[in-house]
Amino acid sequence: MQHGAIARTVAQPVGEDGQDGSLMAHGPAQVEHFIGDGEHAPCRITILTVKENILTDDVAQVAQAAIARHVKALRQGRRWSLDELASRSGVSKGMLVQIEGAKTNPSVGTLCRIAESFGVNIGRLLESAPEPVVKIVGADEPPVLWRGGAGGTGRLLRGVNDPAFVEVWQWRMPPGESHDSADHAGGTRELIHLQQGSIVVTVDGAEHAVHAGETIDFRADRPHTYRNAADVEAVLTMVVVMPQGERDRRA
Repeated sequence: MQHGAIARTVAQPVGEDGQDGSLMAHGPAQVEHFIGDGEHAPCRITILTVKENILTDDVAQVAQAAIARHVKALRQGRRWSLDELASRSGVSKGMLVQIEGAKTNPSVGTLCRIAESFGVNIGRLLESAPEPVVKIVGADEPPVLWRGGAGGTGRLLRGVNDPAFVEVWQWRMPPGESHDSADHAGGTRELIHLQQGSIVVTVDGAEHAVHAGETIDFRADRPHTYRNAADVEAVLTMVVVMPQGERDRRA
């Protein structure tokens, strides 16, 4: 997310289509909940659990309104019907109607699918105003978009679309925390810098230990996992660089 106004949000129940519920993620039963899909923070889709959702508090309405406005404008600007967007994104028409009507908080997984369909990142859907020449994001503004089973969190510090799609995240993973991520769009790369502790990153089945002060760069267009096997909390900064262009999941 990119701005301040959309910093926090609170969890909400699943959507009427049973596929998703709010600015959130999918549950084990393909149910999407609040913005915290245990998904990979940066755009992608997968199945999550209820506890992995969030957006975080009363600012939820601001986020809902921004998302509703941008999704509708991006869709109409391409002259796509709701059915077309549903087919391209894999998000049900019923959920899209709820989102455009600002009646629900979609999960991170749902937002990722929609954003990828338009060829933008999640932050674009949360913009509350035109991009300024200079932007300073307050320390308490970045929303928590992922929560792990052991209490870990992922905050989207900033996301931009021009001249490239880039997202900057801060993750905190307590001992025993882990996160499995599906492959992202082809060409996506992730760079992770460990500020504290250590994690094990598994890419294509191969494990790579990363310690404090080290940085790992890998292709994220394949399944990957993050795991804190140490006995201290791991704190890391993640940069996700995604290819430009719309994505059609029917292809």
